[in-house]
Amino acid sequence: MNTYVALCAVGAEKILGNELKHLGFSLMPYNSASYGRVRFTGDGDALYRANYCLRSADRVYIQAAEYKAADFDALFDGCHDIPWQDFFYKDVRVVVDKVRSHKSRLSSEHSVQGMIQKAIYKKLGEVWHMSSLPESGRECDVRVYIDNDVVSILLDTSGEALHKRGYRTDGGPAPLRETTAFVMLQEMLWKRKTPLHDPFCGSGTIAIEAVLYAHNVAPGLGRGFAYENLKIYDEKKAQEIRCAEAEKIRTDVECRITGSDIDRAAVERAKKNAEHACVMAGRALKLIGSSAHIERPDFITSDFADLKAPYQTGLILTNPPYGERLGDSAQAEELYRSMRSLFTDFSGWEFGIITSQKKFQECIGAYAPVLKSIKSGNLDTIMYIYKNAAGGRR
Repeated sequence: MNTYVALCAVGAEKILGNELKHLGFSLMPYNSASYGRVRFTGDGDALYRANYCLRSADRVYIQAAEYKAADFDALFDGCHDIPWQDFFYKDVRVVVDKVRSHKSRLSSEHSVQGMIQKAIYKKLGEVWHMSSLPESGRECDVRVYIDNDVVSILLDTSGEALHKRGYRTDGGPAPLRETTAFVMLQEMLWKRKTPLHDPFCGSGTIAIEAVLYAHNVAPGLGRGFAYENLKIYDEKKAQEIRCAEAEKIRTDVECRITGSDIDRAAVERAKKNAEHACVMAGRALKLIGSSAHIERPDFITSDFADLKAPYQTGLILTNPPYGERLGDSAQAEELYRSMRSLFTDFSGWEFGIITSQKKFQECIGAYAPVLKSIKSGNLDTIMYIYKNAAGGRR
């Protein structure tokens, strides 16, 4: 069994943990210093299944070592002990991309970075009897966390962040991360039979993620991963697991997933991205000899004020424009005040709204009974959860 570390948005740890347990992995103890990280154990297949299947994770790492180090000698020795030659090819270019230190005596992140790099190359040079490595091959990233003098050395298996599913070729201004969209779906406990509409669909991320989830399409089936550059990569095993995940795609479900936006260009982006996502799923189905396809979400150009609920119940899930997309906070606040009409026009529906604007509830005049803090990219956002269309009042 190997130890892995999955990264996620701060605030999404529980959802990521539930995903990992659903995949059959065992979670390891969690502490307050581990915000945005979930450790788990799994066999060799976990390397592939975690990257293919996790919807809320940003990256997946192999934990190459964990040891106590109160000084640089101990830091170097612990890293040097790792059998790096089992992971890397002789032309590898190793990059220590990030160091994070928390309540530890080794607090200089730059110095730790240099020492780890030195230890890795010294070990590889000794094993391969090389005074220097050519570094002409693929880049392999290593990350270091030091919590209370305990060092965790992690080897990246994902490459590009996992929110980059491969279907979104044009995100437009300030796009919502795919991982955040899935976290929102989970916070609302959304079920595929529940109608879902995003009245500010932008590039279509929420609707597309809902479609992939509803049809059980593993989000990583259409992209590559950093583990393909490691010696531990087994192409045959990876393809077997890819096919096994393709077998799980549901093509027999009916969903009512829609989106709209006042910006015609945004709607065209959403349609294009949705088509790419569904084509990706179709290619996965072809791996198992199936010509089936999954249902595309519907997108229309419309002002949210002109919308009416097509069903008695459903879910409004949205990331309304704020400073980045509208240009300034004053415009965003004006929009939020006008959004109050949604609660009337979609009476009987539940609402999940995410924004970084602190005055959102004050502007909309509806106070959510449940608030969830989610770190979305570099933004500190809050998801406001309304379980009834009237909203809370104060």
